[in-house]
Amino acid sequence: MSAERPSLPPVRLNSEAELARDALAAPLFVRAVRLARWAGPDTRVGAGGELVEAQLPAAAEHLDLPADEDGAAYASEAWRLAVDTGLLDVTDPEEGEDDEGADGEAMDGETEGTVTTGENLALLTGGSPQDVLSIWLDGLDAVHADATAPVLDDFADLVGEDGSIDFDALDWDPEAEAEFLDGVLGNLYLLTLADNGAGEGPVPLPALAASMIVPDDMGEPTDDILEQVSEAMMRLDDQFRLLEPIGIVEYHPVDEALLVEEGEAADASAAGADDEDVTRYGMVKLTPLGLYGIRARMLEAGVDAPAVGDLAGKGADALLDGIAHYPESAARAEVKLWLAEYGTGGAVSAAAELLAAARGADEGAPLRRLHCQQALALAGPSAEPAVRAVLGDPELGGLARVWLAERGAADVPAPPEDMIFWLAIDTIAAQLDADGELDELQGLIEGLSAQHSGFFDEVWRVDHPATADVLEAMGRLHSDKKAAKDARKAAFKARSRAGG
Repeated sequence: MSAERPSLPPVRLNSEAELARDALAAPLFVRAVRLARWAGPDTRVGAGGELVEAQLPAAAEHLDLPADEDGAAYASEAWRLAVDTGLLDVTDPEEGEDDEGADGEAMDGETEGTVTTGENLALLTGGSPQDVLSIWLDGLDAVHADATAPVLDDFADLVGEDGSIDFDALDWDPEAEAEFLDGVLGNLYLLTLADNGAGEGPVPLPALAASMIVPDDMGEPTDDILEQVSEAMMRLDDQFRLLEPIGIVEYHPVDEALLVEEGEAADASAAGADDEDVTRYGMVKLTPLGLYGIRARMLEAGVDAPAVGDLAGKGADALLDGIAHYPESAARAEVKLWLAEYGTGGAVSAAAELLAAARGADEGAPLRRLHCQQALALAGPSAEPAVRAVLGDPELGGLARVWLAERGAADVPAPPEDMIFWLAIDTIAAQLDADGELDELQGLIEGLSAQHSGFFDEVWRVDHPATADVLEAMGRLHSDKKAAKDARKAAFKARSRAGG
């Protein structure tokens, strides 16, 4: 293709202020902030920064959690997040204990650390939305790490006689686990953006698991594949339960009643399950905050994940190349943001820059000119002086006349015949590069060729880099057999004229 396609479609993100509010409202983040404000000099923490077991009931009570194991677990989870995100600073007693007699020992004989308020806590109220989101992203990384940690059914089995832990017995590959979860989140991100945002509904967990397991070229999944999908579903069910409180997904978990009958989860991954049944096997949906968070992780990993607004403030050449393969609505939104940078009185300057960037004989130039024309339509009537200035330009004069005619402008000079043919070739070349709908492209080809008698007798002489390629495409796509044959003959003449 003439322009490098992004690996993902552009995402429309909420404003940073809206996203920061969502981050501050995420349940796990709310608990972490409350514990950070609750902690004081007398709060007892272990040497690893964890809240000691004796403190967990008080922490759970402060969070209005039940006084049971679940409440203690939620409190411990929130405390870890507060430490991981810099809302709390924990100091190991072995660091800087210069005074004699400072034993740093807990009543149970284990070394304890000290806790102080972290610098990031003040940023949640006094910082910018970017500050809040940066802290929240650290929290997302921490929760992601928890979600990919090994599941320890019986920790005692991993401890050897000498007290050491046999990590090999875990059968756990941290990189593979993280890669799998990132792949699932990437697929969920792509499904959310599918069909220009039409895929924003929840995704069945079986379909999401199958997207990572079932080969694309496989017809009916084998029993082994279905078993792998079932195992992946159960792992993802645990992981999405952990990820939901940080605010990136809305998750309807697997109905536990379905797990009673062995093998039923695997059956759900088959295509035969109806919609009512599929919802019982888990449904997941990315939130606006989730779109932001997953995109941030992908960008950090080097993935090309554009967002609408990325091109605002950049040059017109970057704009026209950047939106080359955007969906139409996303391209319009990007252009509007780009034009807004010029203000209400900058339409002429913006139009002049767009027209200058649209020139060229390279492969991507026709598509640039197409998007330039579409961008000028959004610039408004104030752009007319810049458009009239290129009426005599052999590359831009045609689109300038189209723009003026569409606005009902007066005194638009008639185009010379060679400009009409050149514009026809350029327009079809742009549509071929855009990979639009076949019916629309066919209609364009037949409409342009019908506007001028003897079209194919003249068009092969057009001095345009894409003339031969366009005529060959017209020969393939024109529904009239005679016209298609004439197009192929014209393509041969064009190649002979160009020397090959």
